[in-house]
Formats: sequence, structure tokens, C-alpha cells
Amino acid sequence: MTFELGLMMGSLVLFSLYLGAQSTLYRWRHGLMFAQTARDETVESDGVFLGRAERALRNFLETWPALIILALVGHLVVPGDPLVFWGGIIWFVCRLAYLPLYLFGVFMVRSLVWFTGAIGLALMFFGVLF
Repeated sequence: MTFELGLMMGSLVLFSLYLGAQSTLYRWRHGLMFAQTARDETVESDGVFLGRAERALRNFLETWPALIILALVGHLVVPGDPLVFWGGIIWFVCRLAYLPLYLFGVFMVRSLVWFTGAIGLALMFFGVLF
């Protein structure tokens, strides 16, 4: 398995961490019985941690497709490219650090980690492009 394919598989683990945090906090806040319904009636995500977990998950879902596309194209076009490799590592580590930083409301560091992860995606893009 190439690094790029491994990165895509690893990103599934990251996704499960983000989704697991959000769904666990949702069930804790609203109860297991409500979580089992079709949720035709909406409820406010009024818990601080739940709101943060939902925003962190939404943020992850905004960058994850770019990672998947760049890793797949990198695998097909330039397998083993150093920019794709290091960009993927940077993105992965930043996304791993981002979730607890967001959940605990760490000011400024969270934004710096997000920006560094975006730089990782840019490195992957340039590795694929050039």
C-alpha cells in the first residue's frame, strides 16, 4: 500500500474520532432515546462541548474531500512525491491536534493548527501539480 492510500485509510480513523466525539456528546446531551428517533423535531445544540464538537466535525468535512482528492491523484500521478508525503503528514497531525483544541476552546492555537493543516494541503497540491 502506498503512503497516499495509507493516508486515506488513516483519514477514516480521524473521521471516526470527530464523528465519535460529536455523536457521543449528542447522546450525552439529549439522551439515548431521543438519539434513536428520526429527529423530526429539531433541538438546539445548547451544550458548549456539543456545539464545539459539531463545528469541529463540520470543519473536518470541509477539508477532508480535498485531502482524499489530493491523495488519490498523488497516488495515481506521482506516488512517493516528497511534497505530497510531507503535506499529508502535516495535514494528518494538524487534524489530530485540532479536535481537542477545538473541544477545549484553546484560543489562537486552534487557528494556527488549522492554518498549518491548510499549508499541508497546499504542499500536496503543489506536489501533484509540479
